[in-house]
Amino acid sequence: MSAPVKSGKLAKWAMLIDTTKCVGCLACVAACHNQNELPVTEFFNRVEEREFGCFPNYNRRFLPMQCQHCDNPPCVSVCPTGASYKRSDGIVAIDTRRCIGCKYCILSCPYKARIINKEHGFVHKCGFCAALLHNNALPACVGTCPTGVRVFGDLNDPNSEISKLAASKKVIQIGKDLNTKPSIYYIIG
Repeated sequence: MSAPVKSGKLAKWAMLIDTTKCVGCLACVAACHNQNELPVTEFFNRVEEREFGCFPNYNRRFLPMQCQHCDNPPCVSVCPTGASYKRSDGIVAIDTRRCIGCKYCILSCPYKARIINKEHGFVHKCGFCAALLHNNALPACVGTCPTGVRVFGDLNDPNSEISKLAASKKVIQIGKDLNTKPSIYYIIG
């Protein structure tokens, strides 16, 4: 997969996660952890394991989860200092210098995607690897996946793979009923 390229107008970053391709290898988790230089006990993304059926028809699926970069992020509206904010390109970000560690955003996030940095006391989370995007590269979790689970790109570019996939009838948004308007789409097997 090539690096994301912005369309003529401001980019609106989004991701699609195809759970039918996920083998639970955790390469995305490790890549995110390394890219963000996180302490051993902190993670911006996780892979949840879902088991279903009964022997002999037992199966399991893997569900990669992270910040959904919502268009209507509850974490932003509860932040008393404005440390949590939504960028014009759709990324929900945190200014850690303004964060007072009150944890309101952690409590308001229905996706359990925010964590407190125990050493410094501020909240942080997935930022879609904004520094990599600035250099026209893919987020670490996307670029490292051996089975091509993740597709990343600009929703404002009608010719992008993400725009075409997001318009498909087989994709869902987790928590769509919460009115958070997530920017991560899923294909659930």
